[in-house]
Amino acid sequence: MSVKTITTNEIANKIVNNKETTILDVRNTDEFDDWKIEGGNVHVINEPYFNLLDGIEDVEDKLGKDQEIIVICAKGGSSQMVAEMFDEAGFTDVYSLEGGMKAWSEHLEPTKIADLNGDGSLYQFVRLGKGCLSYFIESDGEAAIVDTNRMIDIYEKFAEEKGVQIKHLIDTHLHADHISGGRSLAEKVDGTYNLPPKDATEVTFDYTPLEEGNDIVVGNTTVKVQPIYSPGHTIGSTSLIIDDQYLLTGDILFVESIGRPDLAGKAEDWVGDLRNTLYNCYKELSNDLIVLPAHFSFSSELGEGGQVSARLGDLYEKNSGLQVDDEEEFRSMVTDNLPPQPNAYEEIRKTNMGKVTPDNEEQREMEIGPNRCAVHG
Repeated sequence: MSVKTITTNEIANKIVNNKETTILDVRNTDEFDDWKIEGGNVHVINEPYFNLLDGIEDVEDKLGKDQEIIVICAKGGSSQMVAEMFDEAGFTDVYSLEGGMKAWSEHLEPTKIADLNGDGSLYQFVRLGKGCLSYFIESDGEAAIVDTNRMIDIYEKFAEEKGVQIKHLIDTHLHADHISGGRSLAEKVDGTYNLPPKDATEVTFDYTPLEEGNDIVVGNTTVKVQPIYSPGHTIGSTSLIIDDQYLLTGDILFVESIGRPDLAGKAEDWVGDLRNTLYNCYKELSNDLIVLPAHFSFSSELGEGGQVSARLGDLYEKNSGLQVDDEEEFRSMVTDNLPPQPNAYEEIRKTNMGKVTPDNEEQREMEIGPNRCAVHG
């Protein structure tokens, strides 16, 4: 019997278009509790695979025979076997997710944010399985990519479709939750790799400093990328103003939360920098700037087409991390409520410094799980 399969692209389209989606996740409960597929109209049942070896009676009463059901596991093997059991039990619309959660972790969904100065465009690449957001800025035959994920072939293919040459690879900070593809892509396309120098004190490679005052121009039509030094998540964190309209905040400010200052073991040292960036530096910017962060934590942050964005002035009214007037209360909120640290974050930092070079499969394993870069007030 041939089991029907569904791709990560097909599930992503369901989620960003807010379509009713029912998932049977057959991973162990601890893995499920740590990280799962989420969305505004996604309904998930967790029943570990080993509980189903003797039959699906425990879950079949919760599901309709003609209902679309997507079975997922870690890598796509167990889900196929469970989907077969449902087929044999008379369920007519059951699918197994190809590649499982490992493939879901790597899926990138591009969505257009806006047209820019001249013939330029700005795209957001939404990594739904990790909550990572990267940005593709193209103008006059050239492109810059911000906070590139390690799956660089996806950006290369996108650039080829758009007929543009990738010139600039930019990381807003040294990442601790995912492996950057910026340096490897820069080497492949003979572009520049831009990194904040205060985050690059231990790197083993050459780079172009990303510093306030040194604007980056994409194409002859002058789409301007303006760095703004904004420490707090890391000591070098640097935001970017694009075309005087969009504020790429990296891991400093998110739509429903703020960045955490502890992933280099410096929470007490950097919490003051974080507060100064959020409560002083950003306050001096236009309220009409559209915030485009490097991460999201909740499916509620996904807007039309799956994009994640918000007006800066609105965040100062709604984001609880921006509502704490007392400095000691803010310090306590940021240092006392820290979530668990990202999976393998120390190894990921070392990889992004060039100190270690894990193979592709090791890199995939290191990135499994949510990003956990935010503090929620």
